[in-house]
Amino acid sequence: MIIVRISIKALMEKRTEVMQTLLSMIEPARKEKGCLSYDVFCDIDGKTVFNLIEEWKTREDLDRHIRSERFSVLLGTKSLLVKPLEMKIHTVSHSEGVEVVNALRNEGTHKKSSNKKKNNYVVGK
Repeated sequence: MIIVRISIKALMEKRTEVMQTLLSMIEPARKEKGCLSYDVFCDIDGKTVFNLIEEWKTREDLDRHIRSERFSVLLGTKSLLVKPLEMKIHTVSHSEGVEVVNALRNEGTHKKSSNKKKNNYVVGK
C-alpha cells in the first residue's frame, strides 16, 4: 500500500478557492483504479492549511494518478499558495490496527495487577 500526504498552505484570500478545488477532486479520485482512500483535512489552528491524505493499492496506481489531468489541477493551484505544496510518499509493507493497542494496554493492566498482588502479599506479611 502507498500512502501520500500532501500539505498545502493557501494564501488567506485564496483559501476558499483552494478548498473548492480540493473538494472537487475527492469523488473522481476515489473512483480511480487502485484508490483505497482520498481525503482532505483542514488544520484546526491554521484555516489556510490543508492536508490531502491518499491511499493507493500499488505504486503503479499512484503513478497513473500523478500523471492524470486531475493531479495537474492540484499542481495548478501553486499561484494560490503561500509556498509550494509539500508531498511525502510512504510505502507500507505491513499495517496493524487497534488490536495492537488493546493487546498492549491489556498486557500493561495485567502486569499492574500482578504487581499489586505481589505488593499486597509482601505488605501483608
